[in-house]
Amino acid sequence: MDDCCCGGPLVTVSGEIFACDVCQSNGPRVDELTVKALLTDSALRRFEPGAYRFCPDAACEIVYFDDRGHRFTKADVRVPVWQKEPVGGRTICYCFGENESDMHDELGLTGTSRAVERVRTHITARRCACEVRNPRGTCCLGDVTAVVERIREAIRQPVPRA
Repeated sequence: MDDCCCGGPLVTVSGEIFACDVCQSNGPRVDELTVKALLTDSALRRFEPGAYRFCPDAACEIVYFDDRGHRFTKADVRVPVWQKEPVGGRTICYCFGENESDMHDELGLTGTSRAVERVRTHITARRCACEVRNPRGTCCLGDVTAVVERIREAIRQPVPRA
């Protein structure tokens, strides 16, 4: 069994590459199901079917965009999008609530974080719903792994004295 619970977008669209018209970042495709599931009621009323992409630029307010000019911002999405929030307490795993703050505390107290193991256990039990809960519409395991490693490295670094 794969380490991740979802194999990417549910619907394949053409391989056209297009960028966010605000920040010019190219983003990965996101299934319409993900977009519709995470939009607020008022934003969902503006939804039009399309080949949506996720804008990964942390400084850009756009979360979803398509090649026809449809855009949805952070304010249009029901959950904070961790890639667009300040580092510290962000939720990384939207299915099981793994967040930076808890990972940091666990690493500080025990020297290790079991967040990756906990997420893997849920994946193995087929409990995740990343394609609906994660704003990118993909499995979060790689993100959880990267965040744990980033926090581990930050804890190892001595704080310069003033």
